[in-house]
Amino acid sequence: MTIDIKTENSAFLFIDIQEKLTAMLRKDKAAKKAEILAKTAKILNIKSIITEQYPQGLGSTIPSVKYCLPDSAKFFEKTSFNALETDGVKESLRDVKNIFIFGIETHICVLQTTLALLENGYNVFVVKDACASRETEEFKAGINLMEKEGAKIMTTEIVLFELLKSSKHPHFKEVQLLIK
Repeated sequence: MTIDIKTENSAFLFIDIQEKLTAMLRKDKAAKKAEILAKTAKILNIKSIITEQYPQGLGSTIPSVKYCLPDSAKFFEKTSFNALETDGVKESLRDVKNIFIFGIETHICVLQTTLALLENGYNVFVVKDACASRETEEFKAGINLMEKEGAKIMTTEIVLFELLKSSKHPHFKEVQLLIK
C-alpha cells in the first residue's frame, strides 16, 4: 500500500454505533468489530471521533464501545447524516490524513460522511466488517458506491496490522489478543 498509514496521521471515525440502531440489526458483528477498534484506539492512542445521531431518540453509543475508547475520544451529537456538517467534527480531523470510518447505517450516514471526507481530500478507509445496515442490499450498495468513489475498503484485521506494521511493535501482542 502506497499510503503512509501511521497512528499519528490517522483517526477512527465511529458513526452512530448507538443503542437503538444496533438493536435493529440482525446480528451484532459490526458492534463487536467496533469494540475491537475502540480497544485498539486506546492501546495505540489513535485519535477517535464518535458521532451520535439524535441520541435523545436513538440512545447513546453502546457501552461495549463507549467504555473502551481512549480518554481523549471526542463525542458529537448530530442530526445531519453527513457528520462533517456537525459543528466541531471537521475541525477535530484537521491534523490527520487517513480516516478509518465505520458504523451504522452503511448506506446513509457512513456513505454521506465518506463522500464528504473524500471531497475534502482525506484518504478514507471504510472498515466493512464494522459497518452495518438493516438490509443487506442497502449495505452492499453503500459499500459499492463508497469504493467506486475512491474509498478503500478494509476489514478490522487489515486495519490493525496496517497500524502495527510489524510483530516487533511494542503493542503487537496486546492488539493481537483482541482478535484471538
